Amino acid sequence: MTKVKICGLSKVDDALAAANAGADFLGILFEPRSRRFLDAEYAKDLIQSFRDQWHRESPAWVGVFANQPLEEVNHLLTYCNMDMAQLSGNESTDYCSQVVRPVVKVIHVRNNAPAHDVLEEVERSLKTYRDSGHICMLDTFKEGILGGTGQVFNWEVGQRLARDYSFLLAGGLSPENVAEAIRQVQPWGLDVSSGVETVGQKDAAKIAEFIAQVHQTDEALKDTART
Repeated sequence: MTKVKICGLSKVDDALAAANAGADFLGILFEPRSRRFLDAEYAKDLIQSFRDQWHRESPAWVGVFANQPLEEVNHLLTYCNMDMAQLSGNESTDYCSQVVRPVVKVIHVRNNAPAHDVLEEVERSLKTYRDSGHICMLDTFKEGILGGTGQVFNWEVGQRLARDYSFLLAGGLSPENVAEAIRQVQPWGLDVSSGVETVGQKDAAKIAEFIAQVHQTDEALKDTART
């Protein structure tokens, strides 16, 4: 089944809605320039409140960072009791190896170059981080923005890479297009934030619809494979 990460959470009710709908990962942003940024105390209280009400191992909590000092990242991961780290900047494999939690490394995919060139560029990065033991995420490149662009990249690139690599697909996903994303790319997982929001706030109905679409599409593909 395709994994789902709901990112940019800031309220325990939204986290519980995502968990009840079947999310596998819940994301909190610690990158200070993000409009969804949470400070350490708030994040710690949010996660503890969630765990007080949700007594299962899944979903896992993912702290999202970008080009931040390693000491700061490790402190926040430990202090807030996060399960994983998502690194959305230019972090090297050496940096990733020193993070105290399992790493999801974001690789940004350009839309302003031929698909063949982009494919080679992204595959080099995918292989490097995969061979270092990290999960990867493909997200849309946008100058000056390290995540949450709300824009889709060329899924042909993702489709070709998914034949040989496992990764989370991000960038412009929503309940309206997620079924087509799965059918075309067939990624290991999906990451969504703004696509399940209404007026900049998480929308429990959209979260539920997004995950329902994922599960329905997975089942349809399994049925097709059997025939």
